[in-house]
Amino acid sequence: MSSSPPLLHLKHVTVFRGTSDRSVGQNALAPELTAEVAPELAPEVARPALDDISLRIEAGEHVCILGPNGCGKSTLIKTITRECYPVVREGSSISILGRERWNIFELRSLLGIVSPDVLGACTTDATGRDVVLSGFFSSTRIFPHHHPDPEQLALADRALERMGVAHLAGRSVACMSSGEAKRTLIARALVHDPRALLFDEPSNALDIAAQLQLRVAMRELAQSGIAILLVTHHVSEIIPEIERVILLRDGQIIADGPKADGLTSERMSELFRIPLRISEQDGYFHIRE
Repeated sequence: MSSSPPLLHLKHVTVFRGTSDRSVGQNALAPELTAEVAPELAPEVARPALDDISLRIEAGEHVCILGPNGCGKSTLIKTITRECYPVVREGSSISILGRERWNIFELRSLLGIVSPDVLGACTTDATGRDVVLSGFFSSTRIFPHHHPDPEQLALADRALERMGVAHLAGRSVACMSSGEAKRTLIARALVHDPRALLFDEPSNALDIAAQLQLRVAMRELAQSGIAILLVTHHVSEIIPEIERVILLRDGQIIADGPKADGLTSERMSELFRIPLRISEQDGYFHIRE
């Protein structure tokens, strides 16, 4: 196991829906509010998105967090990136790369985020190079007050080339296919040479060809030494390099261990609450009738 600090270490973490950085006060009061307010009057307070989660992911480890929609997967990603904050209470803690406190901009230079939220925030007139360069400024486009230096321009072009989309440097996002836009977004995540890449439902809106291309790209990145944290509800997205699967349902971890133990017909049926049959071929797992 790596001697480096863990990528992520959560101890008894609870995050309530809607507890973003704009509502830290509500977050701290959530347990008291839950006891006093009827759930039907304040469901965002009464229902935690993550409920007393304890989890450790080592540096360099390739992990998948798998679960149905609404189970808390995206909230977990936002908790890692400091968009959401856990309830402050005794015995609860969260550390990322060995530290509990971070300058958010410094942290975001160490974690590459590939999510629908980031892509949705990109303006349609932004070019591929603009999108990648925006990673240096924690934005989704280049604004007039941003002044990329020659080194940043070179790094942006290198990241685009690495993802095989150098030809999209001058093309607007509006004129890209969904697959091209996704690969441009991965280039943005790579521009800092991050310690880990966090993929949140990466194949959403991709056609079959683009999904296959994405798998190849994810495998190459995993093999290059970058840690991959995949959050998904699609079993088929889990690349062979991912060896550990964490099953999340209703804000709680119901299983955590080797992929072969988690991706069974019995476990998947329990996770998705429907009878499922799972098969494996060439390192990939599939749901079959």
